[in-house]
Amino acid sequence: MARFSNPMISFIVPAYNEEHELSDTLAAIHDAASCAAQTYEIIVVDDASTDATPEIASRAGAKVIPINRRQIAASRNAGGRAAQGEYLFFIDADTRINRAHVNGGIAALKDGYAGGGARVAMDGFVPIWGRMLLRGFASVYFGLNLGAGAFLFTSRHNFDVIGGFDEQYFAGEEVYFSLELRKLGGFKVLQEPVITSGRKLRMYPAKHFLRKFFGVIFRGPRGVRSRDKLSLWYDGKRERHLA
Repeated sequence: MARFSNPMISFIVPAYNEEHELSDTLAAIHDAASCAAQTYEIIVVDDASTDATPEIASRAGAKVIPINRRQIAASRNAGGRAAQGEYLFFIDADTRINRAHVNGGIAALKDGYAGGGARVAMDGFVPIWGRMLLRGFASVYFGLNLGAGAFLFTSRHNFDVIGGFDEQYFAGEEVYFSLELRKLGGFKVLQEPVITSGRKLRMYPAKHFLRKFFGVIFRGPRGVRSRDKLSLWYDGKRERHLA
């Protein structure tokens, strides 16, 4: 296939019951992509939603791919396989990007980086324990030059070379994705943070959240090979929104 001087960008958004967040996420993508003199597409991978997620995606001009896996890695891979673009941006359905993320990601890929991500900031009110946790975790995590799942980018070629996201993992797959890309070349973490929902830090008591969060870390890879102990990621709870 011939290479284009201005390759298409594919924005891939995995979603499960995200009717309250998805519209703003897709609007932000449209706005961010308008800065690039390149065609783009938005793919929403609807993983067994029972709400209006697919309808909202269609109305926003996204291509909707339905799957029934209830697994974030599988959702991202389904979108990656269907993507027509040479630049792939993976964005969570509750995450807002801006033009700096599109420009920065494309510039990094043109400069020879194999892929990258961005730092993360939470929207809305976050309790003090959550802010302290995020500050400490971000210092270590991004200090290790790893990408957060909320926002990741790579090229079509590199995605195919590493085989996408490892579907043996139900959480933490972004760590292995980052490590595989680093084997191909540099990995760029953009300093401009994406804004993602702080709902989990608002919805759960500190004791519950910290027990689940650190339980996954202490168990390591064996603890994320099924959904059994990953309710924090897979229980499907959403914040209540006023009508």
